Amino acid sequence: MDQAENLRNVIKANNIRTIEKTKVITITSGKGGVGKSNMAVNLAVQFTKLGKKVIILDADFGLANVEVMFGTIPNYNLSDVIFNGMSIRDIITTGPMGIGFISGGSGVVGLNNLNREQIAFLVHNLSLLNDLCDILIIDTGAGVSDQVLEFVLASPEVILVSTPEPSSLTDSYSLMKAMYKSPKYQKNGTNVHLVANKVMSEAEGKAVYSKLRSVIQKFLGGDLDYLGYISYDVQLEKAVRNQKVVSNEYPTSKAAKCFEQIANRLLKKNEDTHFKWGVSHIFNTLLRDRA
Repeated sequence: MDQAENLRNVIKANNIRTIEKTKVITITSGKGGVGKSNMAVNLAVQFTKLGKKVIILDADFGLANVEVMFGTIPNYNLSDVIFNGMSIRDIITTGPMGIGFISGGSGVVGLNNLNREQIAFLVHNLSLLNDLCDILIIDTGAGVSDQVLEFVLASPEVILVSTPEPSSLTDSYSLMKAMYKSPKYQKNGTNVHLVANKVMSEAEGKAVYSKLRSVIQKFLGGDLDYLGYISYDVQLEKAVRNQKVVSNEYPTSKAAKCFEQIANRLLKKNEDTHFKWGVSHIFNTLLRDRA
């Protein structure tokens, strides 16, 4: 039995033992600065208000946006699980409202260079998240990198954040094109939902969606779901400057209400999806070709 076959058996065994009850939502963008991490932390707050236990995995290597917005510096990151044998439970930092978050750190980049034992240990630890949260939010890096693309392709539910700026729309299309052209793309696998950020009205949000959807349909033969929009809001900008989460700091603001609506819509969509595509599936898919 070769090493790759051995690894597949390890992954299969972990799948059998794990009941996938955690809903996984991956948040990404075609470029930086469009509000991706803001989306992650505000949805986490809104889900928590709806009675859900939430953990954020900050997979945006090189940037620490989640911990900055939460005002908490983690002592450990994913590297400590991979290379120091720590449990996933021990590296979770607690933020506002009891929301947990995991810093990917250099461990996200290190996923490319793991041996069989490290992969088995990591998959086992990540499967423990099924007992620790109802929703896992993965905040990816921005842009069309191999790392971002692999998270997108492995995820059942992806939120693509874009603004009305032409460069943001172009970069969002580039990410979608890379997804559709990848040999790992599954037509009935990943559901991509667009959120239009920093718009002046609902009409502008729908216009962002229509523009992007039309080129995806025309040139890629694909489609895109519209999840909603986030209003341009001075209170959101003020919260960001103060390293606060607008859904906590200004819960009645326009932006906070938009985040609330999106959270409710997500919970109503595809209620059975997380049973098919849980935490173990995401990371098994990411790691199954590594050995």
